[in-house]
Amino acid sequence: MIAEGLAALSLLKAGVDFIKSNIDTAKDIGEIAGAIDSIFQGQEEFDKQRNKKAGISLKDQFGIDSVAQEMIDAKIAQEKMQEVKTLVDMRFGPGTWQSIIDERAKRITEQKEAARLARIKKRQEESEFWEQVKLFLIVGGCVVLGCGAFFVALFAS
Repeated sequence: MIAEGLAALSLLKAGVDFIKSNIDTAKDIGEIAGAIDSIFQGQEEFDKQRNKKAGISLKDQFGIDSVAQEMIDAKIAQEKMQEVKTLVDMRFGPGTWQSIIDERAKRITEQKEAARLARIKKRQEESEFWEQVKLFLIVGGCVVLGCGAFFVALFAS
């Protein structure tokens, strides 16, 4: 778990280092967008690892080394995000970082909503399919019973 957290933290640090070295030469935010994406990805992975406690012994969860490392890593991640915010706002104007955060949140919400609607549509299509199968089997059964009754009546007379 600690190794995964460190990998996420190093991804975050690499994105920050790239932005630091290229922020002055960037003509627009698109030139550092990949680094910003890696920062967000590193932050998300770090948060996932930090919140993932299932399957870990109590000693590993609450041991002094684990807690201290977790808190220090969280502070480092926070500092790095603040550093990027300051760099981006200083280079592209106040509020740019907040605009990026807001737009990202909006897109994530839209993507989740689209996925939810897709799941609903898939369930409806599956339900309609099984209704059609049921109808086909009922009609088919009635046809077979009708033909059977017809042949029984035909041969009985």
